[in-house]
Amino acid sequence: MSELGDAFCLVCGDPPPLYGDRMCEPCLRVRTKLAIVPENVGWVRCARCGMTEIQGRWTQLSDEDVYDELIQRNVAFHERAEDIGLGSASQVITDRHTLLHLQIEGVIDDLLFQEEHTMRARRSNGVCITCTRRAGNYFEATVQLRSTGRKLEGFELDELRQSLDKVLDEMADDPMFFITSEGPVQGGYDVVLGSKGLARSWGRHLIKNYGGKVNESMTVVGRSEGVDVTRLTLLYRKPGYDLGDVIEWRGDLWRVMTWRNDGAVLTRVARRERTGATWRDLESAKVVSRKHEFIRVGVIQEDDSVAEFLDPDNWTMQAVRKAYDHVVGEELLLIKKQGEWLSLPKLEKD
Repeated sequence: MSELGDAFCLVCGDPPPLYGDRMCEPCLRVRTKLAIVPENVGWVRCARCGMTEIQGRWTQLSDEDVYDELIQRNVAFHERAEDIGLGSASQVITDRHTLLHLQIEGVIDDLLFQEEHTMRARRSNGVCITCTRRAGNYFEATVQLRSTGRKLEGFELDELRQSLDKVLDEMADDPMFFITSEGPVQGGYDVVLGSKGLARSWGRHLIKNYGGKVNESMTVVGRSEGVDVTRLTLLYRKPGYDLGDVIEWRGDLWRVMTWRNDGAVLTRVARRERTGATWRDLESAKVVSRKHEFIRVGVIQEDDSVAEFLDPDNWTMQAVRKAYDHVVGEELLLIKKQGEWLSLPKLEKD
């Protein structure tokens, strides 16, 4: 029995040891919960695309990731709990209801607490912002794919369009990064997008990888909450030539080596010389031969300056002046210009 002035449990009067709030261990355990777990929690998944709404944002999550998120957001732990451990298992009841079985342990006032709880996760169907806007044909930008001086061929349009998929893969997920519509038009191909940012990112990618120029224009289509609502038109013009092609420019033949933001770097066919040219400079350039038209042939015999080979057109022996970078024993890279064979210097892309 406690003497006057000794510490005692405020609930039952037992002597020490006492713990938080001056209670003995049995009384503390009866009155203390390690975790507060709601019986039911709800979450929303888009019925069209399967994206999940998490704290006002739509994202792509698996069911297990959703359950982990629900546990983190809805389970509250005692303010003095330390060294908390939590294990969970899901039990599907119906396609909309799943039971989450939780095993929780932690330390409160140097006492180990262990609890088991069950929380029901209820899924409801919704429609995300992206699907809502897609259904309403919402868009913010139009990217027009065109070429300078000629019509783009089918394989070129396919390559340019596929580059958008690459840009989407490399960018962070955003519900506005969607394609509203697309298709061929007179002179090229148009892609209508849900985001101006996506359109501009694609434009930069096109310039970096395929050269050319981008022109932007903005149209005001209305006002919302005092702010102008605008739509972007981005016109991309691909050069009439690709990396590796042979062009005639300023009276000489050149091969296109690399793209620059304002033009291209060229290497002269006749001798070892490189130069940079702007798009304005290259407006007068004429395509002599596309890279896919080049011919590779083996050398029959050669000396310091001339190589002989079998003409693939008529299988007769022909001679051609070797390119300045030709290595003895390697194949020749040839084009035919005005009926005459011409040997080309090689680039890294070859």
